[in-house]
Amino acid sequence: MLAELEPDQVSVVDLEGRLVAGELEPTSEVELHLGVMRVHGVGALVHTHAPMSTAAACVLDELPCVHYAMLDLGGPVPVAPYVTFGTPQLAASVVEALEGRSATLLSNHGAVTVGETVEAALDLSLLLEWAATVYLNAAAAGTPRTLDTRQREEVARAIEARGYGSTHAPARPLGEAP
Repeated sequence: MLAELEPDQVSVVDLEGRLVAGELEPTSEVELHLGVMRVHGVGALVHTHAPMSTAAACVLDELPCVHYAMLDLGGPVPVAPYVTFGTPQLAASVVEALEGRSATLLSNHGAVTVGETVEAALDLSLLLEWAATVYLNAAAAGTPRTLDTRQREEVARAIEARGYGSTHAPARPLGEAP
């Protein structure tokens, strides 16, 4: 379990995939991690097999934007096509699916989130798992309502105008036109 992980259980590799610290061989997904970092220039990547994200990746082509918090993921989350784990094809598929996003689901496999820091990528991983849970629970009860492009743009404007998520005052008074 991640919470019980000790530093000596972590493998550190350079951008060529060579082990530079740690006793354990790196994951079979090392090329996935390195490919994303090389192409997208992110600081960190979290790859999980979290149950709700994985379940959504087994039935969806895209996780629709069912909550405005998903804008932190880039909006709707694409599902990369199924490719065998540990292959260069999987790495390429994930690199492509992350274009313009900070999250993707991997068909019948799991999920990947990226961020500038490990903490940011982990927070997005938790958000993705929450969003997948919300979507799947809503789908069990009926047809989930999703936010369309216009609604997502309105949310983005409101976040900017209000300084949402910040403890600082907004850039302009509320109610003032942008």
